[in-house]
Amino acid sequence: MEQYFSATQKMEQEVMFPSLLRGVFPQQEGAAPAAGGHTDLYERYQLLKSIKPMVEKGLASVTDQTQTDADTNTSSEDNDTMDPQLEERLSHHLAGLQQVLTHLTRDTNALTRRYSQILEQISPSEGQPSW
Repeated sequence: MEQYFSATQKMEQEVMFPSLLRGVFPQQEGAAPAAGGHTDLYERYQLLKSIKPMVEKGLASVTDQTQTDADTNTSSEDNDTMDPQLEERLSHHLAGLQQVLTHLTRDTNALTRRYSQILEQISPSEGQPSW
């Protein structure tokens, strides 16, 4: 989860002009191909930015829910009636969440790298004095 938040924060800091990503399509090496195959990096940038608050809100609501459950669930009777497959189901969902976050992190890092390449193409003499 921390890798995902770190990657999105880096993307938000580096991508100063998202419009430069219009009409640029992901490269195969770092980013997974889009479902329709027609999503440019600008659309992906918008999607990744819109997903971040949902992940943050979801994480906060899970934390809040856990605290509420811990406060209200003190009865040992509830523990006796728990679903025997609960641990297996939880493990399955956590694995799915980890897979999604890994995918989003990879896409975010690929987008940030591609943006840096675009900037280098625009101003290749950045390291040289302009006088």
